[in-house]
Amino acid sequence: MIADVITRLEAQIAELAGRVEGAFEFGELVRTGQMPNSGVAAHVLPLGLLPRAADSAAGAYTQEFDESIGVILTLRNASRDAERILGNLRDFVMRIVRAIAGWVPAGASGVFRFLRASLISSTKGTFVYQIDFSIADQLRILDD
Repeated sequence: MIADVITRLEAQIAELAGRVEGAFEFGELVRTGQMPNSGVAAHVLPLGLLPRAADSAAGAYTQEFDESIGVILTLRNASRDAERILGNLRDFVMRIVRAIAGWVPAGASGVFRFLRASLISSTKGTFVYQIDFSIADQLRILDD
């Protein structure tokens, strides 16, 4: 799912082409205390699973759940791209929301929903913004 979101963001948002990575790369940035080299970057992270209704019958257990992902934007105001985006951050965020919300990845049973977007931090000329999405799925366990 994460790889599909990365591919979609790179295809739909020109400023993010070649600048979207996953959780491992984000973890390395946090571990080393460094920011991405480019002025604009994104990381797609798994945020967790939220269980919903469950049902069991003879030989079968099903439970719906929501899977949440976060898109972490890093914008460094030292670059021309970042300056332009920061000048109209709402528009840029909404372009990302429109690229993911309502989209059904291949093989998924649900559609992505937009949950929230907020500024996480703003220090030393670097802005970090998080956009969260959720998609419904279902767990199915059949007795052998």
